[in-house]
Amino acid sequence: MQLSKAPEIERFLKSPDPSVRVVLIHGRDRSGVGERAERLCKTVTPDLNDPFNVSLLTETDVEADDGRLENALSALSMMGGRRLVRLRLGGERVPQEKALAAVLKGHADGQFNADAVWVIEAGNLGRDSALRRAAESQSGAVGIVCYEDETGDVARMTREALQADNVGLTREALDRFVARLPRERGLMRQELERLILYIGPGSGRQIDEAELEAHLGVEPQASFQDAAQQAFGGRAAACQGGLRRAFAEGEAAVAAVRAAGQHLGRLRRISAAIASGQGAREAAKAAGVFWKQEAEILRQVKVWSPRDLQEVTEAVALAEVRTKTTGLPDRLITERLFLEISARARRLGL
Repeated sequence: MQLSKAPEIERFLKSPDPSVRVVLIHGRDRSGVGERAERLCKTVTPDLNDPFNVSLLTETDVEADDGRLENALSALSMMGGRRLVRLRLGGERVPQEKALAAVLKGHADGQFNADAVWVIEAGNLGRDSALRRAAESQSGAVGIVCYEDETGDVARMTREALQADNVGLTREALDRFVARLPRERGLMRQELERLILYIGPGSGRQIDEAELEAHLGVEPQASFQDAAQQAFGGRAAACQGGLRRAFAEGEAAVAAVRAAGQHLGRLRRISAAIASGQGAREAAKAAGVFWKQEAEILRQVKVWSPRDLQEVTEAVALAEVRTKTTGLPDRLITERLFLEISARARRLGL
């Protein structure tokens, strides 16, 4: 069985089906994968460091192929109750994937200790992954896909975290903060903690947009986001300025390429929503556009056609690969990408 929608994932993590013996949690956001895995594991045993009931294995243990995984799945709990076996895999490539998929099928069918719960944490697995296919096809297994959090989910998590510490943001400040948050769960939690410390935990204070801006300051990632917006708006000089501010802070070029990809994705989502009949402002809000940027974003949406956006998507993907693999100066690759986007925007009339 596959779970990919936030409500169904939340229901499962709170109260997992006792007939499920294997859970594969995977996605690009490794912090999100780890966070969900930990929540699930705590429903099996409250002490995740219990040496008698918990086995923690890594990718190295799988590569060794010395029977440790099968032994962990076969072991009985010394204290009674369910055992927990955690397997953490590194990147998107899974070592001995077919062998792991075979073990998964066997454990889901009850061939090892039927009271052992096996939780696997992995990177982004494609639909052709043998491990993913096995988890989604077995009746005793579940595959959970962790996609990037939607804007509404991020806003909800932010409100809940602030309320838990008795602090708050005005509506405008909340919109601004959510628009600036990274979508990687670990970084998101860090930014929330930093904001709560700034406001004062337990103080009952609520800050407005002006005070929030004083806290945020000029961040490198914000410079990348601004550079991407300027590039798609056809403003080459302003675009270069944003890039160079971030580079001066030591930020990696690949982060700038990803910022371009995020802006591109936002334009595509808004364009698709409008094409399906949604109002322009509603589409922009649903895509997480900060209200002060709404007019500029909608101006760009009117000009960038789906075909133009697709061509830029390919250019962004190629630039990201080049920054990681070619050995060429990654900042020059990034600047060239942004200037090409800016030049195309000017040719389109922006």
